[in-house]
Amino acid sequence: MSNRKAIVILPAAGQGERMGLHKKQFLKLEGTPILIHTLRKFVACADIAEIFVAARPEDISEIQHILSNENAAKKVTVVAGGNRRQDSVENCLRSLPPDTDLVAVHDAVRPFVSPALISEVIQEAARTGASILGIPPVDTIKQVERTRIIGTVPRERVVLAQTPQVFRYDILLQAFDKARDDGFQATDESALVEHLGLEVSVVRGSDCNIKITRPSDLELARFYLEQERHMPGEPPLPTGELASAGRKRPTTAR
Repeated sequence: MSNRKAIVILPAAGQGERMGLHKKQFLKLEGTPILIHTLRKFVACADIAEIFVAARPEDISEIQHILSNENAAKKVTVVAGGNRRQDSVENCLRSLPPDTDLVAVHDAVRPFVSPALISEVIQEAARTGASILGIPPVDTIKQVERTRIIGTVPRERVVLAQTPQVFRYDILLQAFDKARDDGFQATDESALVEHLGLEVSVVRGSDCNIKITRPSDLELARFYLEQERHMPGEPPLPTGELASAGRKRPTTAR
């Protein structure tokens, strides 16, 4: 990656409301916390230099204890998170070393992303400045107003966003600064960069790259974990850019 320094932020400060008040990042798959399953993928990725974890202040000591038992081969720093994901990511972002080139943000409860896919989206962001993983939907997408359908969105114009989402360090800093100035809130970092007026490219993700949010997801997670254990290497992944990025969006006349 031409000596570019890429660091990943893992926001792990969620309360786990949809998991029945169990903090998802601490739930165990085959005896290991989901957070550690996720962290191992980034330790195994050669393009990642360091790992930052955002945690609720009351959980920091527990996470540090878990990490001490893991003895990861890369430096892992735990930072106090906030009440919102956006706050947690920003706290980590402003704690990164100044020689950081690229910042990846990945959900702590997406443990089935592959190191190869992480590298692919990092390399795309190094080229364009901003890139995320995404997969095409298989269902028909309806635009609604409350309970009334007001239109059908062509599936070829839609992707389901995944993580990691990777950005040039300076772009992500500008995006958070603007969001703070504007009082803008978003559910992912791509939306913050879009709000800045930049395009974000999409690299084809994986159906296996699920986010564990509900109790029903755990059964599927156990299945994927079993599949990983029986794979001698990583399965081939679909590749290819779905959009261009890293430059100002073209404006459309109205």
